[in-house]
Amino acid sequence: MNEKALRTLEYTKIIERLTELAGSSIGKELCRNLKPSSNLAEIEAAQKQTSDALSRIYQRGSISFSGVQDVRGSLKRLEIGGSLSALELLRIAKLLETTSRVKSFGRLENSDREKDSLDDMFDGLQPLANLYNEIYRCILSEDEIADDASPALAKIRRSIRQTNDRVHTQLASLVNGSSRTYLQDAVITMRNGRYCVPVKSEYKGQVPGMIHDQSSTGSTLFIEPMAIVKLNNELRELELQEQKAIEAVLAELSNMAAAENENIADNFRILTQLDFIFARAMLSKSYNGTEPIFNEKGHINIKKGRHPLLDKKSVVPIDIWLGKDFRLLVITGPNTGGKTVSLKTVGLFTLMGQAGLHIPAFDHSELSVFDEVFADIGDEQSIEQSLSTFSSHMTHTVSILKEATDRSLVLFDELGAGTDPTEGAALAIAILNELHSRGTCTMATTHYSELKVFALTTPGVENGCCEFSVETLRPTYRLLIGVPGKSNAFAISGKLGLPEHIIEDARSRISEQDESFEDLLSDLEHSRITIEKEQEELARYKAEAASLKAQLEKKQERLDSAKERILAEANEKAHTILREAKEYADETIKNFNKYGKAAGVSISDMERERTRLREKMNAAEKNMAKKTPAKVKKAVDPKALRVGDSVKVLSLNLKGTVSTLPDAKGNLFVQMGILRSQVNLRDIEPIDEPVITASNFNRTGSGKIKMAKSSSVGIELNLLGKTSDEAISELDKYLDDAYIAHLPSVRIVHGKGTGALRKAVHNYLRRCKIVDEYHLGEFGEGDAGVTIVTFKK
Repeated sequence: MNEKALRTLEYTKIIERLTELAGSSIGKELCRNLKPSSNLAEIEAAQKQTSDALSRIYQRGSISFSGVQDVRGSLKRLEIGGSLSALELLRIAKLLETTSRVKSFGRLENSDREKDSLDDMFDGLQPLANLYNEIYRCILSEDEIADDASPALAKIRRSIRQTNDRVHTQLASLVNGSSRTYLQDAVITMRNGRYCVPVKSEYKGQVPGMIHDQSSTGSTLFIEPMAIVKLNNELRELELQEQKAIEAVLAELSNMAAAENENIADNFRILTQLDFIFARAMLSKSYNGTEPIFNEKGHINIKKGRHPLLDKKSVVPIDIWLGKDFRLLVITGPNTGGKTVSLKTVGLFTLMGQAGLHIPAFDHSELSVFDEVFADIGDEQSIEQSLSTFSSHMTHTVSILKEATDRSLVLFDELGAGTDPTEGAALAIAILNELHSRGTCTMATTHYSELKVFALTTPGVENGCCEFSVETLRPTYRLLIGVPGKSNAFAISGKLGLPEHIIEDARSRISEQDESFEDLLSDLEHSRITIEKEQEELARYKAEAASLKAQLEKKQERLDSAKERILAEANEKAHTILREAKEYADETIKNFNKYGKAAGVSISDMERERTRLREKMNAAEKNMAKKTPAKVKKAVDPKALRVGDSVKVLSLNLKGTVSTLPDAKGNLFVQMGILRSQVNLRDIEPIDEPVITASNFNRTGSGKIKMAKSSSVGIELNLLGKTSDEAISELDKYLDDAYIAHLPSVRIVHGKGTGALRKAVHNYLRRCKIVDEYHLGEFGEGDAGVTIVTFKK
């Protein structure tokens, strides 16, 4: 891409923002050198990396790469057998520590997920924990080595401390003894790395020793007493030995690092690349970016695009499409209406997308891969080169015409401006017609009416405009494609207070043809606004109708439910009354048979009456048993059915979850609470379970299920420190909860120990009917201290 386009379209400002988000110096360097690519495979790979990094940021938060320091020079010295300084070793340790942190960040818990483009990078990191722990153990800071870095160093430093104590003891006896009167001050000082005492110059003969220094006035001499010369010599020798021991420690650590030179170099390379990728993802997050879809056909379709350098809270999103039905778009409209921003948005999105950066637009926005992007935007007047605005623009236009092809994107702002309007319009039409004949994707802004006519009459060329409100004298910044813009000069002038007779005079001076054309544009604009309002009103009516329909359906369901309840209660009352009547009749007949016939009543009449009551009661029982007409059962698609789907078993009137997929006969198992039953597809219907939110949890009461247990059950149970009886009791409850929660497998941590707890757990698992298989953990899963349990489907 040419540098002028990168500057003109403000791509360099995007790169500055990107560079600030990188944590390491090399990552910042990669960001600064990022240039758009014209290779589709490279672009899609970079976009995929940015998307995968953004997904990880949303899942686990951001990560810092500030600990990644440039260690390439140190690694080169290790290659040739050199020894590193403490500071260089600390930088390597910091790099390895960052490696460990980044690798942990990249380890996602969902093992069933599909691998993304970053997994191989995270897997390639080697933390080398033993190396950086050893470096941190031995080196406390770049100026301090730990005493226990080596046995020799520890012994030497112990000798130094003992010698120092002896020196201080002898000097203290000298300072506080008979020689006190000879001293300028009762202090012990250091000169040239040796302990001395300040002696008055007149008493220098009274304190035998070596003179190392004197004060600026000459009144004080700093003398090393003869009694401690030997001790000072010992200290010097010990310090030299200490330095050699430190060098030996650094050499040993350097040898350890040299053995891992290749792994350290790989870590450095991967970390800087990840820093670069995550900086792109953080930039995308800052402006709510999305991954565009790329093609090589010249098709552009930007949905609700926002210029990334404008305030995302105030910028008006625009929709732009180009290259499919037309490859040349002429945008007209008043100044400050957003024409230039539209040009820059298309150009900048193209450059950002081809550099692997997301664009601030809706999902599934489409961009094309261009070999070159040319932009002639802004005032190019140059006093030094004696070029006018027109000459400068035309010079740049000539260079564009020399290089533009059908795989180029060309952006012109105010094409043909800065000269006579008639000649400028003719030149603009000729330039655009030349680019159109080449098949070049082109966008141009203009105020010339001739270009509007050119766009209306030329196939493959389309008009566009930036909407302007005459009532408020403000642009709406909406880009409208298919509608030519109107200058609105007379309307704006009138609103601003220009006398009406001047406006009428100006109106009379334009040709009838131009006036008719402007009136046509006004009619088109008015029609467009009317249609948009009607469409909005229709959409509102549709939404209201859908809402009313939903309310009526809910109301009908409530009425049907109330009807069923009222009928059931009425039938139950009728049955109760009839049962009481029958019991009374039975009692009467019983008494009649016992005591004889009552006056005027025959036993046959009473039997008939009892039979009639029996029939009525049976009829009432039938009414109670009647069910309201069943609703049309939802059809179950065997192919769409999945294990864990919620269904209703019609014959049992119970809800449950699918445990197995249906066989050839349509039979399957459904788990309904603690009941697991085999049913047929004809006896079930799918149900839509409500999404369980935090407010659904922990609600208890009659007829309600406490859901917190299965929704919060973990994938691991820790039984360490428990007796066998306690462990088995807890294990039994945990396996039930995990199975109800549809966990595919869980980890049981029982430790190694004597093996008694492990044996008890395995004995229980062997008898457990919901367990499909279990095995001891493999390397990295906990070995013999962990058992992995897999549930039956």
